Amino acid sequence: MPGSLDDILGVVRHYWGYDTLRPLQEEAIEAGLAGHDSLVVLPTGGGKSLCYQVPPLLGERMDVVVSPLIALMKDQVDGLVANGYPAAAFHSGLDAQQRQEARELVRSGRCRLLFVSPERLVSPSFLAFVEECGVSSFAIDEAHCISEWGHDFRPEYRQLAVLRERFPHASLHAYTATATPRVRQDIVQQLRLRDPRIIVGTFDRPNLVYRIVPRVERFRQTLDVLTRHPGEAAIVYCISRRETEDLAVRLRERGLRAAHYHAGMLPEARRETQERFADERLDIVTATVAFGMGIDRSDVRCVLHTGIPKSVEAYQQETGRAGRDGLAAECVLLYSYADVERWESLLERGHLDARDRVGPDADAIAQLETAHAAQRTLLRQMAGLASNARCRHAALSEHFGQAFPHATCGACDVCLGEVDGLPDATVVAQKILSCVARVEQRFGLGHVADVLAGADTENVRRLGHERLSTYGLLRDLPKNALLNLMHQLLEQGLLVRSDGDRPIVHLNDASIEVMRGSREVVLLRPIKAGRTRQAKVEESGWQGVDRDLFEAMRALRRDIAEAKGVPPYVVFGDVTLRELAARRPSTLEAMAGIKGIGKRKLADYGPRFLEVILEQAHTSGLGLDAE
Repeated sequence: MPGSLDDILGVVRHYWGYDTLRPLQEEAIEAGLAGHDSLVVLPTGGGKSLCYQVPPLLGERMDVVVSPLIALMKDQVDGLVANGYPAAAFHSGLDAQQRQEARELVRSGRCRLLFVSPERLVSPSFLAFVEECGVSSFAIDEAHCISEWGHDFRPEYRQLAVLRERFPHASLHAYTATATPRVRQDIVQQLRLRDPRIIVGTFDRPNLVYRIVPRVERFRQTLDVLTRHPGEAAIVYCISRRETEDLAVRLRERGLRAAHYHAGMLPEARRETQERFADERLDIVTATVAFGMGIDRSDVRCVLHTGIPKSVEAYQQETGRAGRDGLAAECVLLYSYADVERWESLLERGHLDARDRVGPDADAIAQLETAHAAQRTLLRQMAGLASNARCRHAALSEHFGQAFPHATCGACDVCLGEVDGLPDATVVAQKILSCVARVEQRFGLGHVADVLAGADTENVRRLGHERLSTYGLLRDLPKNALLNLMHQLLEQGLLVRSDGDRPIVHLNDASIEVMRGSREVVLLRPIKAGRTRQAKVEESGWQGVDRDLFEAMRALRRDIAEAKGVPPYVVFGDVTLRELAARRPSTLEAMAGIKGIGKRKLADYGPRFLEVILEQAHTSGLGLDAE
């Protein structure tokens, strides 16, 4: 069976226009060719898809790919077909003609990849169909969904264990972007992989610029971030559905092309938002975590979290949707400890509802308790990541069990010197804690903030709190800033809040130490607009690129994509457009050496892009065939 590196590169060059492989792709492809079970963990943008796309071409066989979302299947099939790769999918979104075309491709023996959901695959009729086709290899994408310790556990993935029983001689290959050692072990056990080749890439994404800043004014801070990415694709994650809707309206009022997305929308509305974003008719999607896994758009330049995710794994996966093409992208988290408490309340409510549903079943209750404990642990790990002012790349790498090899990353707010400590933080903390004491530890954060800010409210006057010695002590700080500082004190254990619908704040032994001056406090403040610094990875991505030519080719890409009914990134990715705009080839032969231009795309699109390059070069006096 062909499987040498030359054979692999020949296929990759022909279909995808790449002359080299990314780290660990060769090992993963070889496992697929040899029929060994494998677990492949590569970060988003690390090239997982190629690992299961190449083997069936070289082996002249059809493999089955398990994929969790229709949109994800559609994007992959569209991209493969555009490259001349014979692939098909079976899902509920196909019309009668599309289903017939997919069946004919499979029956003809020409199909090399067949995409299907886990629910459809394990149905008796489809299992019988797969047996008739003689399938000998299964690739399971988003395999972390099979683990209770994963951030996106899906019970339907547990049914895939039947593949080992039904196809004892077939090889199984699990692929995921985010899996801690514990999740990796669980995947192997649940799928019953046999002596699998464990291939784990580097989790660090050096092209991503991470920033985690205290949330003070959510909308203003959101606008500050999006202003840095005019006309570029951005995903803004919110915790609640209502927040996504409200934020999208406010962004549109500011003239931005934005729409919301959440699981409560009608399927048609969700699909329309997703397609408009993929087709570059939308720049910004405000979304809950329901949005993202099915998005294959490679040129997302910004992912903004307006609230904390439920786990580090979720954060890694969601930020991983930025910069999938390897070019620089920004990932910002607006952090408040209030979100941690909010998630804890939601998790507890969901846990109690689940307990009511299972009744007295002891085994089911034990499983629920284990899952609930796991969710709380994951949330606390995320809170720890957000609250520590240390290199973000190092912290993420270490969470997934990998040492970070550099003293500084040069691509996060900490290493860029943007993280500001609040001057005289201990004195500020003493004033806040003293105010809690003066109101006799009987009120919530909002009232304490009003007193410190010197607010003239009916409640303050009614209680006589304008006569307290702490009234107006911090009147120079906005109330939102005061609330953020108090949340930081709560997270550090220097202030305590009661449970219930109307929690009050009170002191503890650590609070007394601070008030007596025997304990120092560190508090962070949000960076001011315009204080961000450009990382080297952001500068290098545009080196030598003519921006006007890039935008001209981007417009052509949209026109071609609209005519063909595919997303623009299926035509050419930004990496290809930037290289074209930097090298400016004068002939089709020279264009053939550009990354991402295979034989099929050179024939289909090359002449039109060459025309734009030559015209722009003539108009602007640009040199051609640059090194």
